[in-house]
This record gives sequence, structure tokens and C-alpha cells, in this order.
Amino acid sequence: MQATLYIIGVGPGDPDLLTIKALNILRRCPVVATPKALANGQSTALAIIQQALPVHEMADKEIIELCFPMKKINLGQEPDPEVLQAWQDAARQIFARISQGRDVAFPTLGDPAIYSTGYYLYATMMEMHLEVRVQFVPGISAMSSCSATTHTPICLGDDMLAVVPATFSDSRLRQILENFDTIVLMKVHRVIDHLISLLTDLNLLDKAMLVERVGMADERVLADLSAINGQVHYFSTIIVRKK
Repeated sequence: MQATLYIIGVGPGDPDLLTIKALNILRRCPVVATPKALANGQSTALAIIQQALPVHEMADKEIIELCFPMKKINLGQEPDPEVLQAWQDAARQIFARISQGRDVAFPTLGDPAIYSTGYYLYATMMEMHLEVRVQFVPGISAMSSCSATTHTPICLGDDMLAVVPATFSDSRLRQILENFDTIVLMKVHRVIDHLISLLTDLNLLDKAMLVERVGMADERVLADLSAINGQVHYFSTIIVRKK
């Protein structure tokens, strides 16, 4: 079997941050399998690609949309049946194209190595069809883009860095905030009020900065988290830098 599944990081939102390698693979792949969170929603990864490469207008491209429910996953525990079913359905649809000898590109936001659906798809595919050839293409991560847009380093010198979902338990998150020099908090949108309270309690609120929709046209940077009123966008990242 010669066809390949390419799991491609497409960056956090700015189409100019797509790598040359990502664009070259997307151009030549006859199939683009795009993830989305809602069955009737749109794929953000595809929207990013479309600004740089109009795949919808390319007659030689097949675009398949794959729905992945947004449910919490704990490593070492059995995933929610709906999530597991979505991974398996996606793997089956992709394998159907791979078995025809057609390369498939699977774009994923940011970098595939960081909290990405791409690795769940990869693990599921290997369980079902170990013979499938898979290649990963790294992308610009959201935290790297946040660092660039705010002129804030992620880590320097002997800094210790933690990158964590903000949905960790309170005790675990508190321990991380106390013990590391720079903390990148992802998936903050549902727990923003709690985070502000916790950062205030630890005297870290003035060390924190939130970037919303980084790299997109409506990007917003908030240096004063106490001014946040209500929910922030799903695509939001907080960087806490103590030094």
C-alpha cells in the first residue's frame, strides 16, 4: 500500500503561518479530510487552508468532513463511546480512500503534537490498519503565535515551562501555577471566571495575559484579565509569566 495519511498542523489561524511543506502536501493530496466539532458546523482548519489554497474550487480534490465531539479525554481511561465511535468512523472513511491508493491530508489546528485530534486518529488507525503509512507535518502552535504577537517569551534561561489544559482539577492546577516559571493555559474558555479567581488568589493576575483568536482578523489581546466580562472565545490562550 503506497498511499499515505498526512496529519498536518495548519497553525492557529493566520493562513500566512502555514508552512511551505504543509501547502505542498495539501496541493498534491487528492483527499482532504477535515475535522469539525459539530455535525452542522464548519471546519476551522479547512477555513484556514482555504484562505491560502482554494481547495473547494479545485476539481481534483475530494473534501470529506469528519465530526469529532468536544468531550474531555483522560489518558488511561476509556473514552466516551461517542468519541471512540467518531475516531473509528474517521479512520474507516480515511482508510477507504487510502486503500484506493489515494493520499489523504488531515489538517489540524496548531501543531499535531499539542492536544491534537490528529494523534487520536493516528492511534485508532494503527489499531485498525497497522499497514497504513502515516506522516506528521508540524505546524505553528497557538502558544508560539501568542508569544510573537505579545512580544512575550515563553521561557528563557533556566525557566521551567508547563503547558496544561485549564480544566485540570483545582489542586493540580494550583500546584502547577506555584511550581513553574511560565505556565501556558489552554482550553480556558469554559473556566475563565475560576481561573481569574485562582490567579488572583495566587497573586499572579498581573503576570497573566490572554490572547483570543490569535492570528485571526479579530485577534484580541487582554493584559488585564480582571476586565474580562463574561465568556471568552474557544480559541483563547493564557500565558502566565512570573519573571
